[in-house]
Amino acid sequence: MEEGGGGLSGFLCQVGRPAKLVLQGGGQSPGGGRPSLSAEAVGTGVAVSPRARSPSSPEGTETRYGSGGRAGSRGQELCRTSLPPASQAATAPAAATGKKAGGRAAREVCEWKEPEELKSLLDLELQSHGETQEKILERCRAVIHYSVKTGHPRFFNQLFSGLDPHALAGRIITESLNTSQYTYEIAPVFVLMEEEVLKKLRALVGWSSGDGVFCPGGSISNMYAMNLARYQRYPDCKQRGLRALPPLAIFTSKECHYSVNKGAAFLGLGTDSVRVVKADERGKMIPKDLERQISLAEAKGAVPFLVSATSGTTVLGAFDPLNAIADVCQRHGLWLHVDAAWGGSVLLSQTHRHLLDGIQRADSVAWNPHKLLGAGLQCSALLLQDTSNLLKRCHESQARYLFQQDKFYDVALDTGDKVVQCGRRVDCLKLWLLWKAQGRQGLEQRINRAFALSQYLVEEIKKREGFELVMEPEFVNVCFWFVPPSLRGKQESLDYSQRLSQVAPVLKERMVKAGSMMIGYQPHGAWGNFFRVIVVNPMLTHTDIDFLLDELERLGQDL
Repeated sequence: MEEGGGGLSGFLCQVGRPAKLVLQGGGQSPGGGRPSLSAEAVGTGVAVSPRARSPSSPEGTETRYGSGGRAGSRGQELCRTSLPPASQAATAPAAATGKKAGGRAAREVCEWKEPEELKSLLDLELQSHGETQEKILERCRAVIHYSVKTGHPRFFNQLFSGLDPHALAGRIITESLNTSQYTYEIAPVFVLMEEEVLKKLRALVGWSSGDGVFCPGGSISNMYAMNLARYQRYPDCKQRGLRALPPLAIFTSKECHYSVNKGAAFLGLGTDSVRVVKADERGKMIPKDLERQISLAEAKGAVPFLVSATSGTTVLGAFDPLNAIADVCQRHGLWLHVDAAWGGSVLLSQTHRHLLDGIQRADSVAWNPHKLLGAGLQCSALLLQDTSNLLKRCHESQARYLFQQDKFYDVALDTGDKVVQCGRRVDCLKLWLLWKAQGRQGLEQRINRAFALSQYLVEEIKKREGFELVMEPEFVNVCFWFVPPSLRGKQESLDYSQRLSQVAPVLKERMVKAGSMMIGYQPHGAWGNFFRVIVVNPMLTHTDIDFLLDELERLGQDL
């Protein structure tokens, strides 16, 4: 497909030239002496060249922006616009806000616009008549221009960040082939590939056999586990529905993901069926209180059936004590599900996998490689220890037009009846290509490097006046307050906590409108708003971490 050609082929080549995938013969991938794959996203201004790196060398990655800007310079912008009047006093000279000599931003990842203005710029209304390819190309470029580029190394906002070129290649292939994962008939390569990838993930959990499926996100994976646990206990519910059920009780930590409540509501169990177990000061479920909550539920006539533990909580990054929780589940005959959507990838690290000790005792595990591994949204696996075909028995409908039993191949390869969906996108290829390119060792280095960089951030926070850790992290969630000059030394003031809680929202607005970075913030329990930096992007360097702290100081110097 040649760039600039006529027809649809030429058009596709021009849409921001989103990915030139180039095999670099002179480079080596972290896994060995193979050529490395680079992605030059010309339309988005990023060229990424992976180089071999070790956990102790966070600087070992080259990232180029725009027309020569480097990831380590202050000229990179996540969103470019002017600061509002209230924050202009904190504005640094032009060199610090991403302006080149020619006045253009060195790196536009997202240009912030208010909703009404953005609507007018994009012209979102759908018309009766089609537009020319030139106009459509212009619209595609506008979509890219005004979207947040989550691959930027200063996007710390979510539990995912980064653009792995191998996973990107997988996404391009998947979208181009446009097939569904439900039968071997139309997805022979991907049916076999999914099982191989799931087998590898199960082995990392500690299972030599089992089942599983890729789901559209960790929330759905958690919901599947809840449905399977209910069906295993009360198989009649598939036909008779809630009439076949006594009042049921689910147990999870107060630090759990909100999808546990959503799943209970969606499955008709109701949010009242979710019993909240206390967590300690680090955000870990307290097994003793789990035991107490089970007894309380039984005393009130409810039937306990599921415990959902968490490996890597969303805010604090806590890992529940799985062995102790498994002991409780074993005593009471309860299904143990582990929501490891965030923390599951730590299993790849020999250094840090102890955080998930006991996960092999779970009945089911949710794991999102699109987070810490950078496999790209969406890539979420539900893993089961079950070998009785429970997944299929729970969900199958035996549609005869699709899952015929007299096909000319082994119909066990038609996996679509295991899931609630009919059409199901291929999510395994991204992870398969990423793993093939990086190898187990390369993926382990990625995990260890994220831990090393988060520890670097922690040590730098401790050195600086005006920064206060919420707690020492055990994962890559680094939570802290920025204390502006006006509040330093005033911790005894009656309104100190209230005023400190107002700092993060103000700084969040300033950083987004200045375009320099994105960091999430939230209140938590009795604590007022604090920042939560997620150290996950494989392109991050010490320079980016230093910039993060410098920029908070710059944006908050007048508060």
